[in-house]
Amino acid sequence: MQFSRRDSYELFLGYDTDQKIRKFAIITAIIGFCLHLLLWVLYQLGEFNPSGEYIEMLSSPLSSLYTPFSILLAYEVYQLIRTIPESFSSSVGKQYEIATLLVVRDILKRLSNVEFQDGWVIDSDLGFLIVECMAFLVLFYTSLVYHRIGKEVKNENLGGDKLSSFISSKEIIALLMLLVFLIITFTSMSGWIESVMEGKGSVNREIFFLDFFTFLILADILILLISYWFYTDFGNLARNTGFVLSTVVIRVAISSQGVSAMLLFVLSGIIGVAIIRISMDNVSNFGPTVENEIH
Repeated sequence: MQFSRRDSYELFLGYDTDQKIRKFAIITAIIGFCLHLLLWVLYQLGEFNPSGEYIEMLSSPLSSLYTPFSILLAYEVYQLIRTIPESFSSSVGKQYEIATLLVVRDILKRLSNVEFQDGWVIDSDLGFLIVECMAFLVLFYTSLVYHRIGKEVKNENLGGDKLSSFISSKEIIALLMLLVFLIITFTSMSGWIESVMEGKGSVNREIFFLDFFTFLILADILILLISYWFYTDFGNLARNTGFVLSTVVIRVAISSQGVSAMLLFVLSGIIGVAIIRISMDNVSNFGPTVENEIH
């Protein structure tokens, strides 16, 4: 029996598969949380005595939140891949959700390790924690605004054949990104385990996400170039190029440290909201869009 591209997409990225993976992710997150909390209890009782940088993940019961958040983030990445054929802008919206969760995870990790000074002194740890919380609030707000405005953008469709061809191309890219996702997950986990064996094993947002967003940028650029085959109006081209720029900013934020990272995360959200807001009133004036997509 012939196995088509559409069959492959439904098998790996279809609705039924998504529902199964969602349930698996939730169950795994609960199990991961319980196991991490158990390791913390054993560490406090002296029954488990690890060494290396990853010991920071056992310094507080709050550190046990890092594991389920990491699993849920992995599921959000899968969701992002699923949105690639649906809409360029929807995919970008998922990126903002991932950035928001990354900042939350960093905040939880910092809260489990930070030590505050007495009195009214705002030390560097507290100051940066405040910056992270503000960045989270801005990202959360911009993400909600982005999705709200995106639903209001009106679009005109291309002919059925062109639309079908464009969506088919994006489904192929989504399947390739799923393969990249699995490869990076395996290499990231194996690399971290190897670091733990060497007495290292610290955790940060660069693990997995730095490499994944590098490939995501390449996928976005490829989609941008393919879309230019179907339409050439400046408005849509500039808009989608702006979305790629926003993805690049997120990738740079992931590799950055301190306040610079938080400012870049916020900047990516602001860019996205500004682009989708401008598009709402102006892009349709340049010409027809490619799909009910790209809003």
